[in-house]
Amino acid sequence: MSVLILNHTEVDELLPMNECIDVMEKAFIALARGEVDQPLRTIFRPGTVKGVMAMMPSYRGGDAPLFGLKAICVFPGNAAIGKDAHQGAVILFDGTTGELIAIVNASAITAIRTAAVSALATRVLANETAATLAIIGAGVQARAHLSAIACVRQQSEVKCRTEAVDTVEAAVRDADIIVTATTSREPVIRREWIAAGAHINAIGTFSPKARELDTATMVSASLFVDRRESAFNEAGDYLIAAAEGAIGPDTIRAELGEVLIGKHPGRTSADEISIFKSLGLAMEDLAAAEYCYRKAEKLNHGTAVSI
Repeated sequence: MSVLILNHTEVDELLPMNECIDVMEKAFIALARGEVDQPLRTIFRPGTVKGVMAMMPSYRGGDAPLFGLKAICVFPGNAAIGKDAHQGAVILFDGTTGELIAIVNASAITAIRTAAVSALATRVLANETAATLAIIGAGVQARAHLSAIACVRQQSEVKCRTEAVDTVEAAVRDADIIVTATTSREPVIRREWIAAGAHINAIGTFSPKARELDTATMVSASLFVDRRESAFNEAGDYLIAAAEGAIGPDTIRAELGEVLIGKHPGRTSADEISIFKSLGLAMEDLAAAEYCYRKAEKLNHGTAVSI
């Protein structure tokens, strides 16, 4: 059995941001049409470790069916030692025979596909005239989002908290597009700072007990998600506000894929504040890794190993 190995550098070369945005659009359309199966991720949290392991399986049918599994460790403290917080691999299996066909660096896949999904949501949900971008955070995802948002909206100004402005409030006020890419457990964004018509990509937290947006923001905005089931089980931004009685299941307007297939109109007015709460889905990793795998085969990239 021959398995193709793709390292971080190779993924970066094979998966340009603008191409990944298109790959993610197709993946979300497939999800909305019921062509993808994926359970909730399993997260393993040993009590003595300052990190977690997540296992994210998925299956995509069709003419070339595939199983995918992302096995990844998330260590938020890695930034202090110059390493990506996400470490692991995306593993692809032939959906007909079950044979292992590829092992792809997950740090690169996660960085690119997460920002690409936010860019896709921005293209679909943000005002066409949106030009001022505020990024809260300065890590891997902040850098990836700067590149990604530029693919879908022309930016006249970029404000980045911790590097370019003194406070989150200064970054957010008057911003048309806001990205929260933090590991905060408490809100970093407050409703009174947000301008009418702003679009927010909230991507930093995936724990039921952590949130980046305050309850007032969740109440006043139109909420879109990557997947309802994930939001109801993992999104602290939603769950904490819901536990306070401020919002409920009907607060979620639609999944991103439902907007893409025309099942929901998305933004309905220029003054509407929209939120895309992204938790990251296994099918995103499968789609991105498959794209890299198919392209690598054509270009003779990567390392083939017999196992």
